[in-house]
Amino acid sequence: MKAICYRPFRERRGTCQHRLSKAGNSYLRTALFMPALSAATHDAIVRAFYQSLIQRGKKKMQALCAVMRKMLTGIWACLKLNLPFDSSKLFSEEHKKACA
Repeated sequence: MKAICYRPFRERRGTCQHRLSKAGNSYLRTALFMPALSAATHDAIVRAFYQSLIQRGKKKMQALCAVMRKMLTGIWACLKLNLPFDSSKLFSEEHKKACA
């Protein structure tokens, strides 16, 4: 799988700019952005994961890209194993406890 996420880069002036990487599949980025944003807002377990990343100092877009990547790996596993998607299987017990 290619990268679909957030990557810092240096401009010539020496400042570090952060933006969504264009290196990966643009169709996947487009398809996963809004579902990840919605999950980070409305799904308690995903929200706990998202908030824990922000509390550790990640930027909001970095945390959202981490959610996108988790969703992508979960979707891939569901397709490979022929199982229904369940977001609770993607996150650790720590995040499950935080949302309870």
